[in-house]
Amino acid sequence: MPARPSDPRTRRSRSALETALRELVAERDLSQIPVSDLTKRAGVNRSTFYEHYTDVHDLAAAACTTVFDELVAASPTAVPPLDAEGSPTVDLLPDLFAHVAEHAPLYRALLGNDGSARVINHLLHRMAVAAHVRRVPADAPAPSDAPVPPVHTPAPAVPAVPAAEDPADIPHDPAAAFVAGAVLGTVIDWLRRDCPGTPEDMAAALWPLLIGTAAAAGWQPGTFVP
Repeated sequence: MPARPSDPRTRRSRSALETALRELVAERDLSQIPVSDLTKRAGVNRSTFYEHYTDVHDLAAAACTTVFDELVAASPTAVPPLDAEGSPTVDLLPDLFAHVAEHAPLYRALLGNDGSARVINHLLHRMAVAAHVRRVPADAPAPSDAPVPPVHTPAPAVPAVPAAEDPADIPHDPAAAFVAGAVLGTVIDWLRRDCPGTPEDMAAALWPLLIGTAAAAGWQPGTFVP
């Protein structure tokens, strides 16, 4: 992605284009939105578009940064901490599915059959990172066979993980990747079916599976970051 200068004119252009994308994906599939329609809606010229984005999918990732941040923040991908008896202390799933329902047209456009594989992979990766950094305390030593993740300054259009640490990548963590994939896959299936049932219904169906995964992965009480 091209650099993102911070001068006011650049911010205005980017904001206009990102707003235009959010409006247009509520009207048609992402694959049916040409650059010309975006620039017309945003009131900027074509050259301005390519100063900031490589293509429509690049813009889609940037335009959805805030919404993705909210999804990752609401997502229980780390599985909530357990109490001393091994029972979950909080169920965040109703909030997650309520958030998805609120932004259903946008998520359906970007995560559906005609959406963006780049955006899906991006979101999946950020959710897996969130699962890992929430589960592993910040002061915990890194595994002896894995490098310490480098300090990362968030790049443009990359949603920040809602934790103090935001590594560009994480050590190999199959459990975090599995749970992130399960949560995102369930969200995509729910959207594909036009969100049947309530967020509470979805939470009740998925919650026991996440708790079982946490137990099978050995995510013991006290190993989670609030």
